[in-house]
Amino acid sequence: MAEYTFYTNPMSRGQIVRWALHEAGADYEQVLVDWAAKGDLLKVNPMGKVPTIVHHHGGHDHVVTEAAAICHYLAEMSAPDLLPRDHEKADYFRWLFFAAGPLEQAVVAKSMGWEVKPEREGMAGFGNYDRTVDALDGWLSAHDYVCGGRFTMADVYVGSAVDWGLQFGSIPTRANFEAYANRFRNREAYQAGKAIDGQLIAEMQAKA
Repeated sequence: MAEYTFYTNPMSRGQIVRWALHEAGADYEQVLVDWAAKGDLLKVNPMGKVPTIVHHHGGHDHVVTEAAAICHYLAEMSAPDLLPRDHEKADYFRWLFFAAGPLEQAVVAKSMGWEVKPEREGMAGFGNYDRTVDALDGWLSAHDYVCGGRFTMADVYVGSAVDWGLQFGSIPTRANFEAYANRFRNREAYQAGKAIDGQLIAEMQAKA
């Protein structure tokens, strides 16, 4: 049995965790999930959401859901070099949770056409879309990666948000976002993960 079981669908946030698994050099077995028949996934994640991983470790099965949590867990368990050093922890956790919280909320709200009135912005975790995007843009204007000059697992999650946003237009095309994306897109693990998911997507489309 592989160390990790990875429940995914290539046309999902599973691409984030695929990249993380490859960055961690993890031994994993994938289970492809059909949206209409989620099968064994429901036994480990009653919400039926992907990505979900099961870590077979120490005689126990440990289930981890939520892509940001999975990324950090993989670094903790399998890739300590991708964890933040003491002086990097503030930036690492700040922007990891920023991307999982305010940035995701802002992008989804904009994509769905949900408008937050100015007088109610305090009730929304992201405030408003423009300030959220500007905050990340400002950070990347002075930092090559989330923690400065060194790639960490936080960049898998934040980078995926930027990568997806540029591809589908959910974040604006800006020089700092493009430069950041170009740096992580050259990574071997990123390219390996994308190649697998790209092939799976092509096979699914060919059958449709």
